[in-house]
Amino acid sequence: MTETFLQNYGWVLVSLLGGLLVALMFVMGANLLLGSVNLDLLRKRAVFKAAGRKCGYAFLSLLAFGITLFLAFPVFFHTVFDSGCRVWMVLVAAFAAQWTSYAICCWTDGKLLGSAGYRILLMVIGFLAPFFLGTTIGTFFTGAEFTVDRSVTPATGLWNGPWHGLEMLHHPQAVLLGLVHVCLSFLLGALYVIRVVDDHAVRKQMRRTVHILSVPLLVLSVVWVVFLMLRAGFSVNSDGVVSMEKYKYLMTVLHYRPVQAMFILGALLFAGGLYFGVFTKSRRKGFWLTGAGTVFVVMGIFFLAGFNGTAYFPSLTDLQSSLTIQNSSADFGTLELLSWVSPIIPVAVIGLGWLWHRADHKKKITVRRMLREEGRR
Repeated sequence: MTETFLQNYGWVLVSLLGGLLVALMFVMGANLLLGSVNLDLLRKRAVFKAAGRKCGYAFLSLLAFGITLFLAFPVFFHTVFDSGCRVWMVLVAAFAAQWTSYAICCWTDGKLLGSAGYRILLMVIGFLAPFFLGTTIGTFFTGAEFTVDRSVTPATGLWNGPWHGLEMLHHPQAVLLGLVHVCLSFLLGALYVIRVVDDHAVRKQMRRTVHILSVPLLVLSVVWVVFLMLRAGFSVNSDGVVSMEKYKYLMTVLHYRPVQAMFILGALLFAGGLYFGVFTKSRRKGFWLTGAGTVFVVMGIFFLAGFNGTAYFPSLTDLQSSLTIQNSSADFGTLELLSWVSPIIPVAVIGLGWLWHRADHKKKITVRRMLREEGRR
């Protein structure tokens, strides 16, 4: 295996884990369902319980994503996690707050959800986590204000602004992708609740939510794609020199087959999931198809950002400090080790998926069961 192959393989792993992380953020987006005026308190507790018991999977995906970035692309890891750590601090804090809230609500039989202020806090968490993750991915195309100091080993990115990564909120296109992810997480959360909460009133409200959310999600996604296709991209030549190229991302979509495959497959699966979630009474197909489509679309976004001679994390301060797959990757030995360890990922995904399915099958959430459990306490 050549070093170039291992570098590209590392980016494929990062793309896969990034796709899983984005899809699993439904555990955060489901918090926004607590604002529904058509559900009583007991049913809101059922919604929170359904998504909350999967927050461990989302946290594991965040951990796996961070570890893989550290091993495969240490320069990017040190740039984002060290210098621009405030963005990731928000994400980690949101996960910690979500997990703690779920544990407390289980301990108090969900009584805290009776407080409007507490529900608002959970909804804020449900908005901020997917928003910041989506906006951070958006900076793969808009760029960020940093420089890379290659005089030290490993090379380290230095943030030039005082906000340490929060400057991304100044980029409308990055913010737009953050809003897309909020809508997506909200929608996936509703589809998952349809799958596991066995209650007619809840499912009726969730299907209505999916139907309504499909419109802003589609509109925001199309606007983001149009802006992306029309903007100049950060192209890298064979010598590693970064320059601006007009319609770079459009040309990649038109001529680079892996990106086309990810987008087409993801779009078909997502559309199929929406069909089953809105127009049929299917309880399982909507969530799984839409979730799988999300993973493939996000992988396509990562491919678009990193492959075909593109800088995946552009620098707006110093164009030549922009990070590419080649100039930010680990040494050959680390990449080779990662390639040998990586088969654990699909095995882990299959194993966790089996546990997920078994838990959902055995622990269906119903209002009657929740009332019975409360009566025992």
